[in-house]
Amino acid sequence: MDFTRRELARLIGSGAALASARSARALMQETGRRLNYCIVGLGRISLGQFMPGIKISNHAKVTALVSGHRNKALKVAAQYGVAEQNIYSYENYDSIASNKDIDAVYIALPNNMHADYTIRAAKAGKHVLCEKPMATSVEDCQAMIDACKQASKKLMIAYRCQYEPTNLRAIGMIRNGKLGTVQLIESTFGFNIKKGEWRLNKKMAGGGPLMDVGIYSLNACRYLTGEEPVAVSGYSSVIDHDGRFEQVEENLVWTLKFPSGILASCSTTYGANPGGWYQVNGSKGNVHLEPAFSYDGLRIRAEIQGQPPIGQTTNDPSPHQFQREADYFAQCVFENKQPKTSGEEGLRDMKLITEIYKSCGIA
Repeated sequence: MDFTRRELARLIGSGAALASARSARALMQETGRRLNYCIVGLGRISLGQFMPGIKISNHAKVTALVSGHRNKALKVAAQYGVAEQNIYSYENYDSIASNKDIDAVYIALPNNMHADYTIRAAKAGKHVLCEKPMATSVEDCQAMIDACKQASKKLMIAYRCQYEPTNLRAIGMIRNGKLGTVQLIESTFGFNIKKGEWRLNKKMAGGGPLMDVGIYSLNACRYLTGEEPVAVSGYSSVIDHDGRFEQVEENLVWTLKFPSGILASCSTTYGANPGGWYQVNGSKGNVHLEPAFSYDGLRIRAEIQGQPPIGQTTNDPSPHQFQREADYFAQCVFENKQPKTSGEEGLRDMKLITEIYKSCGIA
């Protein structure tokens, strides 16, 4: 999908226009060029969030689907104007290689399938936007990175909060020194899971709530501090012996220590509904986001010495976070730049998750 020299010359025109140094993004806007996505997996996040986000995008389009249920795929295809010949099953997935209507795949499958379908997409010559967690092992994460690099294709992990305005505002307050010297971070995210969810199957999920929603708190601690932890410790438990937690943990708490001395305390659960929030405490004040990780309605509160309290809810209704994510990845492809949340970002979280599980005595 990168512009060839001939295309650039035709689109930009004269040498004088070349001097204006128009970006690939500007050219994309002018020509209406979009990144064509193949959606791999028609579950809740694809149908309820990502695809509606693309529908309101100026730089992305759904052009193909991969599903194990053809009748369902046909209905979705009709809603999004996807040609019937661009509907694939998991059995003929590799044939996307010959489809010029597909530039990139969006992978929203159970966690243990992320690596396989990412590697096969790269071999098929397609860019990859993969949901988090990146995979279920460090080895699989590295294999995904290697496959995309070998194929010269972009790999981005869908850490949408790193592109969301309220989280970016919190990061800005920290980087600008508004909170003084950061000392402590607290965060939690969890929900009361229903029996029968695939997320309770360790082979498919790779673990319990830490892999699913706890990763939001883990990733937040890293992007809020801008540092990588030097020490981790954790504890896990199962309290509700009702058949849900035969394979994965129900509750998990962990701590992180960063090079600057900042300490973080986080928790996650599948047995209660604590919501999702974080608070960053500094020597001159604190910032609190609650909800911090939801699809919309994120709220920031801050108390800073010598200033009036801040309280604001972001008017960024669902599915705008997913539109922003899809557009950003399109920009990375067209401008040939490394995504901020690349495969390396997902790998770093997976390494920490592995250490946390080891600390809890979970293999």
